[in-house]
Amino acid sequence: MTGENRVPERAIARLRPHARALALPSVALVAAVGATTFGALVVDELWQVLAVLFGGLVVIGLLWVLPLLRWLSTQYLITTRRVVLRRGLLVRTRQEVLLSRSYDVSVRQAGLQSAFRSGDVLINTGLDRPIVLRDVPRADLVQRALGDVMETSTTSIATVRRPVETTDPALRRSRTDR
Repeated sequence: MTGENRVPERAIARLRPHARALALPSVALVAAVGATTFGALVVDELWQVLAVLFGGLVVIGLLWVLPLLRWLSTQYLITTRRVVLRRGLLVRTRQEVLLSRSYDVSVRQAGLQSAFRSGDVLINTGLDRPIVLRDVPRADLVQRALGDVMETSTTSIATVRRPVETTDPALRRSRTDR
């Protein structure tokens, strides 16, 4: 600590990808339960019933439980200072982006995303590729919130990046040469 009076970091939003990602797995769940029930009622032997039930459980696990766990394990946290991306089932990945190091925020919508008001939020940090919050619900609201937080950032890096409001060219050159 440098002894400065710093404003505490506050969470602005906690997000997950749009729940639309669970629509097809839910249809697959209903179909798998129906097919398993039908298959268990049609066969005669006990070992055949057990095999059908086991097969149904495997299909349900692959087509519904794994996508659900993947969706639950992806989280985006937006605070007053940074954006934290967490994802992964077995191998957890945590990525933090300081908002003071970000240049701009844009939204990319494709396919059904515009109909559901979701989209990919791209945060440009000046590196090779932008940080992407994939399929965020209400992406336009997230973009505006990130833009407002980046504008009001009080860090020294953000202050240096802001345009100089002075008309003195010598002062403007000295601030941009940093």
